[in-house]
Amino acid sequence: MKKILIANVGSTSYKYTLFEISEEEGANRLVRGGMERVSDYESAIAESLSDLESKGYKASGIDAVAFKTVLGKNLSGLREADDAVLKALDDMSFVAPAHNPPYAKAIRAFGKILPDARRVALFETSFYQWADPAWKRYAVPQTWEEIGVRRNGFHGASHKYAAERAAELCGEPEAAESARMLYVNNGPLELPKRFRHINCHLGGSSSVCGIVNGAAIGTSMGFTPQSGLPQNNRVGDLDAMALPFAMATLGISAEEAMRQLSKEGGLLGISGVSNDMRDIHEAAQNGNSRAQLAIDVQAYSARAYIGWFMAQMGGVDAVSFSGGMGENNPWLRELILKPLEGFGLKLDSEKNLECTKGKEGLISSVDSKIKVVAVAADEEIVIAREAARYLKNS
Repeated sequence: MKKILIANVGSTSYKYTLFEISEEEGANRLVRGGMERVSDYESAIAESLSDLESKGYKASGIDAVAFKTVLGKNLSGLREADDAVLKALDDMSFVAPAHNPPYAKAIRAFGKILPDARRVALFETSFYQWADPAWKRYAVPQTWEEIGVRRNGFHGASHKYAAERAAELCGEPEAAESARMLYVNNGPLELPKRFRHINCHLGGSSSVCGIVNGAAIGTSMGFTPQSGLPQNNRVGDLDAMALPFAMATLGISAEEAMRQLSKEGGLLGISGVSNDMRDIHEAAQNGNSRAQLAIDVQAYSARAYIGWFMAQMGGVDAVSFSGGMGENNPWLRELILKPLEGFGLKLDSEKNLECTKGKEGLISSVDSKIKVVAVAADEEIVIAREAARYLKNS
């Protein structure tokens, strides 16, 4: 039986969940908490450990602290959060400034405060280790590829959980097991039937992932989380020449251009209302044309990537939705999927409306050629479970 602390680190926030994991009983959440406006991670971590102590869980009883690290230079997978991981995070801080520095600080802080607990990193890019090399490769000069300019993919823990859960809900236990044991088996199982699945993780940041037998073949996010679908206030896909053009025309620096693209773009930039889909939807219903355009752009982009992966996989057996926007907005799921009726996809309107606020299940009609599933994403359980397996095997 192992106690695993999941450390979820933001640029100014720290959230934590303590799990107890055993082979007999699986993963059990013991306590969770968090704090905002964090400026000193050592103090925040010390405070969180004091909170655990007050609830009867001794810090000395924690076997490992697990981190959902985002992007490391030429480093991925599930591994000890050692000096090599810290260097890999530091080396990619320029392209992941909101993620890498906070995680590096937290890993170092735990090394000081909880030195006897092992530190384990599960990179968000891990889920794409077995993706097609043709997806990973940009058409850049070889020297660019050698310094790490390639498609990496993100939201790995969320897409992995969706790969497991959607297969279960669709009555595909072999594909579910293949997804569950992906890292243990170092790749997907060879199954007699290919289960082709596309997951749409839609939230503050969004991505669409193509999955075969529990393993990703590719995703909409590329080199950084900045790419792919429009995010809450990040631009998503953008022609590379747009950046120097905007700099020259607007008379702004590269730093200012990147700030605008990461802080003033995305759904906020299109709608002019908010970076929150709830506010945008309300504004659209009240006749705001820019807000409606933001919704349409999001749906168009998600649908385009669904089509991309349908073509790459030679069809699709199931489409699932996860993330705050994907789980809680039946109207958005319907908007995205409506044009797919020509492929035999049919939603069950009542089931679709029922699946919000954590309720999951099949939302396609019984005669639909493509199954549709709402999934309540659980990234933490993936991280805790994989960390426990890592401890057992190392």
